[in-house]
Amino acid sequence: MKPSILRLLLGISVLFNLGVLAALGWQQLSHGLFNDTGEPLLARELELDEQQRQRWQQIEAPFLVELQQSAAAIQQQHDRLIHSIFAPSLDVQRIRTEQQALASLQQQQQQRVIEQLLKEREILDERQRQRLVELLTQQTGTLEVERLHSQ
Repeated sequence: MKPSILRLLLGISVLFNLGVLAALGWQQLSHGLFNDTGEPLLARELELDEQQRQRWQQIEAPFLVELQQSAAAIQQQHDRLIHSIFAPSLDVQRIRTEQQALASLQQQQQQRVIEQLLKEREILDERQRQRLVELLTQQTGTLEVERLHSQ
């Protein structure tokens, strides 16, 4: 195989793996792992008061729906990309087009996450923001970040 094709496939693989991690993590987030009281781990960790909890729930529900839809779209695009890569005849342009579409969906998902964090920022006081920064920077991957939201 040509080096340019190998580089393309490697790039696709890296983007796909990042997308899968994000999608799986947010999917776990949407299923919501809660404690015995039904309170999400992040609400406990940040010690949200009742007003903050209510505001958090108002922005979290639509976000989780969008995230689940985004994860499904990423998975479908990933599947199209894989089918293009292993089609009977190699069409490099089609592979690139499918890869670009996948990257675009992943970028949109990342933008949704950033927008959500900005909304969450507005709900929190300075101490809570610092705690959230600590929690987010201690995480080793997307799955851990999402686990915090859902537990």
